[in-house]
Amino acid sequence: MENRTEQERIARVYRQWHGGGALPRYAWHRPEVLQQSAARARVFAAMFGKTVGLDVKALRVLDVGCGSGNFLRQLIDWGAQPANLTGTELLPERLDTARRTMSGEVHWHLGGLDALADGGFDLVTAHTVFSSILDDATRRTLATDMWRKLRPGGWAMMFDFRYDNPRNHNVRKVTRAELHRLWPAARHCHRTLLLAPPLARLLNGLPYLVPEALGALVPPLRSHFVFMARKDG
Repeated sequence: MENRTEQERIARVYRQWHGGGALPRYAWHRPEVLQQSAARARVFAAMFGKTVGLDVKALRVLDVGCGSGNFLRQLIDWGAQPANLTGTELLPERLDTARRTMSGEVHWHLGGLDALADGGFDLVTAHTVFSSILDDATRRTLATDMWRKLRPGGWAMMFDFRYDNPRNHNVRKVTRAELHRLWPAARHCHRTLLLAPPLARLLNGLPYLVPEALGALVPPLRSHFVFMARKDG
């Protein structure tokens, strides 16, 4: 019941957010958004090189909370086969957008992970999903479910916030200690990235090397992380 209540809260918050005035700050054409998209892709590629490998053609991927499919679209651009990709989402309208804008070979699932095969994926990912979950028990349940969907030797991947947002009480940071509790794997990788969005917006208009240098030279200003953990077996 707690998980169902938390899922309903998350769905309500996302619907309100998408109908509000915050979206223009994240428009794709804004310079800081383009810079952060490029930085995210660079870090993801570097992490792949250390974990699942750079040849993603045969990679079987489950993206939890896939939204409109941005990460799966990135994987297709890198060479992944659409038929090997699965996206799950709580909001039917977001899943409809993903279906309309992506290859018909991608598999889509509305709801939780129970209907998906255990051990059927090489990579299971969640992008800014755990920070949207305020309830600890729901976080633990989702982490366990993601782990169960991985084959032995597969990797779980999380991209999320490392700091709380004092202006948004509907999100909560994910600490490195919590990541290790949720996925106590022998092999793992962790990278911080992205200049904090408020600071990036403040620097909008300056030469792009300014925010790049700040993010590179001052690690505490990085607001996000990528964490990957390997399932033994």
